[in-house]
Amino acid sequence: MIRWTIYSRPNCELCEVLQAEFAGLLERLAGPAALTAVEVVDIEGHPELERRYGQRVPVLLADGEFVCAWRLDEARVRRVLESPG
Repeated sequence: MIRWTIYSRPNCELCEVLQAEFAGLLERLAGPAALTAVEVVDIEGHPELERRYGQRVPVLLADGEFVCAWRLDEARVRRVLESPG
């Protein structure tokens, strides 16, 4: 199962939009069980994550690899889900 990570910040409207859109897409494409493999990480208070991602959030990763930032890239998510594991 793919481990998805969303780097986020509090009060980030784009973060909320990406999380909602991603949850809907993942549920449609991979089923409700796939949602358990999504971790949302608040980068505030984590100096390394703040340095790395700063104002670039939200950022979506699949198994630690960059998928998209700011807006959900549905085509890239589909490619990740369709790629042999």
